Amino acid sequence: MRRLSYLLFIVAGSTGAFQACTTGSTSRSDGEKLPETVSYNFDIRPILSDKCLACHGPDANKREAGLRLDIAESAFKALQENPKAHALVAGKPELSEAFRRIITPDTSLLMPPPSSNLKLSAREINLIEKWIKQGAKYEKHWAFVAPRKAALPPIDQKAWPRNEIDYFILHKQEQKGLSPNEESDRERLLKRVSLDLTGLPPDLSMMDRFLTDTRPDAYEKVVDQLLKSPAYGEKMALHWLDLARYADSYGYQMDNFRTQWPWRDWVIHAFNQNMPYDRFITWQLAGDLLPVPPGGASGKEQLLATGFNRNHKITEEGAVDEEEYRVTYVTDRNDTFGKGLLGITLECAHCHDHKYDPFSQKEYYQLFAFFNNVDEMRSKYTPIDPDVGKPESYAKKPLMEISNDDVKSLLKFINKPDTSRLIVSVMGDLDTLRKTYILKRGVFDAYGDEVQPGTPASILPFNAAYPKNRLGLAQWLVDRKNPLTARVYVNRIWQEFFGRGIVKTAGDFGMQGELPTHPELLDWLAVDFMQQGWNIKRLVRQIVTSATYRQSIVVTPEKLRADPENVLLARAPRYHIPAELVKDLVLASSGLLNRTIGGPSVKPYQPPGLWESATAGGDGMLSTYNQDHGPALYRRGMYTFIKRTVPPPSLAIFDASNRDQCEVGRSKTNTPLQALVMMNDPTVLEASRVLAARLLRENSGIETKIGKAFRLIVNRKPTPQEQSVLITYFGEEMQTMKTKDLEKVLAVGDYPVPEKIDKKRLAALMRVISMIYNLEESITKS
Repeated sequence: MRRLSYLLFIVAGSTGAFQACTTGSTSRSDGEKLPETVSYNFDIRPILSDKCLACHGPDANKREAGLRLDIAESAFKALQENPKAHALVAGKPELSEAFRRIITPDTSLLMPPPSSNLKLSAREINLIEKWIKQGAKYEKHWAFVAPRKAALPPIDQKAWPRNEIDYFILHKQEQKGLSPNEESDRERLLKRVSLDLTGLPPDLSMMDRFLTDTRPDAYEKVVDQLLKSPAYGEKMALHWLDLARYADSYGYQMDNFRTQWPWRDWVIHAFNQNMPYDRFITWQLAGDLLPVPPGGASGKEQLLATGFNRNHKITEEGAVDEEEYRVTYVTDRNDTFGKGLLGITLECAHCHDHKYDPFSQKEYYQLFAFFNNVDEMRSKYTPIDPDVGKPESYAKKPLMEISNDDVKSLLKFINKPDTSRLIVSVMGDLDTLRKTYILKRGVFDAYGDEVQPGTPASILPFNAAYPKNRLGLAQWLVDRKNPLTARVYVNRIWQEFFGRGIVKTAGDFGMQGELPTHPELLDWLAVDFMQQGWNIKRLVRQIVTSATYRQSIVVTPEKLRADPENVLLARAPRYHIPAELVKDLVLASSGLLNRTIGGPSVKPYQPPGLWESATAGGDGMLSTYNQDHGPALYRRGMYTFIKRTVPPPSLAIFDASNRDQCEVGRSKTNTPLQALVMMNDPTVLEASRVLAARLLRENSGIETKIGKAFRLIVNRKPTPQEQSVLITYFGEEMQTMKTKDLEKVLAVGDYPVPEKIDKKRLAALMRVISMIYNLEESITKS
């Protein structure tokens, strides 16, 4: 790329040419009105980031002409090779060389250069010009400024809002010439909120009660009922398991067994108890450092919570460098803290200063120091008792043992199914402080300067009154002045209900992340969340009782053209439910679901040979897939055993995380493989057979049976046309089904076929129910 300073020197003083260009630029427009006050954060920096900062940004190795346009100090100073010129002159675009370069008709001088294939639009040019005229004011990155609770914005449709959320949503819609949808019909709304709050479809009695409840607060009463359900904690735990990279094996080549599931039981319990978020994350970061409550009532619970920081992958391979992998584990904890709790790409500063955000490599290792003192051992824990070699004996130091007495008294929420030894990896620091150094280029043994525990100053300086350990880090994290913690979690909860966050890049609130679509709403919710004691259930209730959430999914061609991604939320979102919930819906609607909460993970149906083909040796505990039987087969999807090197295929096909690392949002795909799962998965076929058998035992006609199956699965009554198609299909199956094929059709799954039943009718109705399960609407949040 040609040197900017040289070309700026050429055009310096060419006032006449500039005036001609300026005249042209002020007449250009793309039809969208410019904001009254141009914001650097929300209007200018996105332009610079896309079109300019590759050559004039934070990366010193790629910087041209010594010019940085992302910081005021550099942008306003004299140019390197022309001290009389400046890239920006506040209030005077005609003297700002950077602006002159983006409007020049001379392609040899134009910036960005034509060879870059980048071009500023007329609106972008006008925004930059207006910003310079208004003083070219730079701002600290929006996410690093503590949120403030703005006043509710003005709206025209004053009868629409149900709570404060709706004012912000409607205000933005009205600015863009849109209006919200009408409220969804009751059947679809009940399905939506039931799946969102519990991960389970409503049963027939709930549907009937809600459809006949004429009270004005009928919906709110259903929400309150769902929030009290034990299944609420299971549903809410799902997103946290992804963030915490929970799995049932250690990962790497020798992918062996681990027993972290009691930590998962604790997460479910914490959500059901509505533990405040500040305490929820404090216990997970530093429960081992907290003072034990009087009587030791929850000391073990606090310690168990720290399993969060031990969920990372651990190698069991021989001949590895112990220190190299220990540093890898600390790095994982550090990066999970950054991405999961702060919503920043902290890992980019592992090898060098962050190229876009104001985080130095030194600050990375200062934060690293908080996690660097763990007294961990890679070797397998070997208890001296008869349980040696059992899965329950596998944990890595530091660890805690959960006794039967603990489960009866202190840790009643743990579903311990037997009397064998149960051990969980937790946190615990060395007695002597381990020194922390900057690692040159991120290499584990390339020591640079020694550093002390600290936090990125651009976010919030570390309070000297806080202890310099993980407890102090947790206190810094939940400090009301920390600009990220509440924003990031509120955004994640919003994402759970609308499919995308107010900030789409839920793990990157930094300068390369996407801007919030509704910044005032995000800040309002974040401040309100803190003011209300970090109350998660209250936040969830606010969202699902809003008029915004309750809209129908219907989209007109006009709305689709104006807002194809539904950023403005003028309709409800529509996408398939999470992978685990697909299984839950199938099991619950068929009556097979085992509603037991917590306990060890289970191994449901899986194509043969997957684990065996990927086995790398070891003691063989996970070398062979041993499918469970009986009630364990029908546990909720979240309890499916996750072997990191071979994640469950039916979950992976529906976009579940393989839990290798912290994930703060799943992709949402729509692929033919998903249809193949729904058509061929033994769980779906077995559920179809079991539900058909139960319906055939009822004293009712085939029309009633099919209508009931439709309601159980789709959660609404079928239309006459839908009912007619399904009845016709049943008749066709009865005519074409051959007796010799019956055993093959019905021989799926472990659940027994009733002895005294018309197998032909059973197979035909099974096929009809399987078709209903395969409707797109069945597994879609609508």
